[in-house]
Amino acid sequence: MISVVIPCLNESRYIDSTLQSLLDQVDPGEDWEVIVADGRSDDGTRDRLDFWQQEHAQFRWVDNPKRTTPQGLNAGIAASKGETIIILGAHAQVDPDFLVRNAELLRAHPESGCVGGVVEQVHGSDRSRQIGAAMSTLFGVGDARFRTGGIAGHVDTVAFGAYRKEVLDEIGWFDEALVRNQDDELNYRLLHSGWRIWFDPRIRSSYHVRSTYDKLLKQYHQYGYWKVFVNRKHGTITTWRQTIPAIFMALLGVSGLCWTLEAAGFWNHMWDGFGASIFVSAGLLWLIAGLGSAIAVSESVRDVLGILRAYAMIHFGYGWGYWRGIFRFLILRSHPREHAVKLTR
Repeated sequence: MISVVIPCLNESRYIDSTLQSLLDQVDPGEDWEVIVADGRSDDGTRDRLDFWQQEHAQFRWVDNPKRTTPQGLNAGIAASKGETIIILGAHAQVDPDFLVRNAELLRAHPESGCVGGVVEQVHGSDRSRQIGAAMSTLFGVGDARFRTGGIAGHVDTVAFGAYRKEVLDEIGWFDEALVRNQDDELNYRLLHSGWRIWFDPRIRSSYHVRSTYDKLLKQYHQYGYWKVFVNRKHGTITTWRQTIPAIFMALLGVSGLCWTLEAAGFWNHMWDGFGASIFVSAGLLWLIAGLGSAIAVSESVRDVLGILRAYAMIHFGYGWGYWRGIFRFLILRSHPREHAVKLTR
């Protein structure tokens, strides 16, 4: 059996579309079920879940009283019956062959404990379309193939992965201390236990992106912040690409400080212009690369400006969150602050 597990909190606008896309699946050749773990929704979501549970035998829901994503995922896995566990978001829809392709690829790649594919962006406005474009480029999010696409092959992480239940039991389920990055952290443990992750662009799903720059900034700030918590847990940097926004912010900060000291006369004449040169060069390099990337995926001049702004929210939000995480988790050796455990939808 295949079990699809969906953590959910106040998703009355989207949950019907998500579940309908699963109901419309091509027969995968084995039994399947959908388990929604609801975190005490109060917007009518539970009424919709009751309807689906009553109307369709494959659908049921369980309570998630602790309300966070990893706790909901674990509650769904605990209630599942499948030998394959597929993780899905309540803002997502999947292609009709989603289940059958995941099942086929797990059979075709016995070395892989997880398989996954491309997550396309769904846009409800021009702004969300621009944000989605930024989140689908190498400049915006790095070489994460589940966002940017690419050829089939082994990768270090996927979104909405299909996991062998035996692998989850072997390495442990989702870390309930993590509000963000719980899937990346699970995939890191999977790889370091000797299993592999297979990406195939024929596995396709879609996801409703953030609709405002403020929400995007908060989202990536949390990603950066919690990534350091994951690093502390494992005693290593899990992927080097995660450090690039923080290094870039540090470069701007240090060179900006040097520029200020130069202007105030605290610098030896030999170093005059050093801080200003580095600051301006780094800023121009980011701007030129960002403009080139934005123009390549834009439909208008307005799109270029919107995508460039989204790049700034992603990079500076992530970088600032990463440095806050370093201070909180590595220097103070403390736990996450209360506000940091709140979701940012």
